[in-house]
Amino acid sequence: METQSLGIGHFIGQADGVAHFLLGFLLLMSIASWYLIVSKSIRNAIERRRSTQFLDFFWNAKDLIEVQERVVREHPEEPFSHLAHHAIFAREHHARFGVSRLEDAGSAAEFLTRTIRKVIDEETAKVENGLTILASVGSTAPFLGLFGTVWGIYHALVAIGMSGSGSLDKVAGPVGESLIMTAVGLAVAIPAVLGYNFLVRSNRVLLARLDTFAHDLYAFLTTGTQFAATPVVRAVNKGA
Repeated sequence: METQSLGIGHFIGQADGVAHFLLGFLLLMSIASWYLIVSKSIRNAIERRRSTQFLDFFWNAKDLIEVQERVVREHPEEPFSHLAHHAIFAREHHARFGVSRLEDAGSAAEFLTRTIRKVIDEETAKVENGLTILASVGSTAPFLGLFGTVWGIYHALVAIGMSGSGSLDKVAGPVGESLIMTAVGLAVAIPAVLGYNFLVRSNRVLLARLDTFAHDLYAFLTTGTQFAATPVVRAVNKGA
């Protein structure tokens, strides 16, 4: 009957403070990793849909003035319209004020290049936010589980030695229960690793598309037809 009572509940009830701490910490790691996986997947899906809509509008716009009016009016949040907004504003700013600060030094093309690079760096940091946590969970959770198993086996063998009974049923039960910690560590690590790989792949595709769009946008703004600031942009420039 004692052997039949062995299991996860029995292990948790008999575990000491170290085992309870490891289980709690692994639980927190699992919650954090699943939150990041679900939230970032949903956010990426929403931004991918919005980006597709903006790119469809951009390539079907009759000129850059139409794009300029929309990105200034709608205060874009997704990467492509955000890049277009800052690039167009940078061109207008340099044409309007010239080199008034050290930040504005260089030609209009150089200033535009720095602005585009800055926006891409910001978007890269945004999409990679939280991936370090997933990578850390995926790499450390199995070792925490293994440590919990070793700790449990040590205490089980010490208790068996003190009781003076070394029969198979007395050894196999506590040692088998200790392996639960390894299983918990793997259960936490595997989703984190899979989620990390999925998000890294998704981010790599997004940033590659953003980089290609940045080159096209730069070409339009540096070699395309010059256009005057619209009233909306003038209001923004005055506010700045």
